[in-house]
Amino acid sequence: QVQLMESGGGLVQPGGSLRLSCAASGRFFKINDMAWYRQGPGKQRDMVASITIDGDTNYADSVKGRFTISRDNAKDTIYLQMNSLKPADTADYYCYSEVQLHAGVLQTNYWGQGTQVTVSS
Repeated sequence: QVQLMESGGGLVQPGGSLRLSCAASGRFFKINDMAWYRQGPGKQRDMVASITIDGDTNYADSVKGRFTISRDNAKDTIYLQMNSLKPADTADYYCYSEVQLHAGVLQTNYWGQGTQVTVSS
């Protein structure tokens, strides 16, 4: 099994910054794409940013220019640097990964438990 552990959430004032981390652990062959999703109160879960194993990134329009996703393959960890935070960024943030448990088999998708980000004065 694979576990994803997020950290770094908290309360921050508008205009502030936070850095989220997500570390994968367990037994697996390879982690392919990883991503951050978020779910605000009463809203659906939406993709915030994604990153391939090669480092190619994709961002939701609402966070472009403010958030940066990065990845350390040696540590099986991704990060989300969030700058210029707005109250609209308030949400539970979830880590997502596509994992090949063994060579030559289809990948399995995993989710973390989530970390709360609150942007408020």
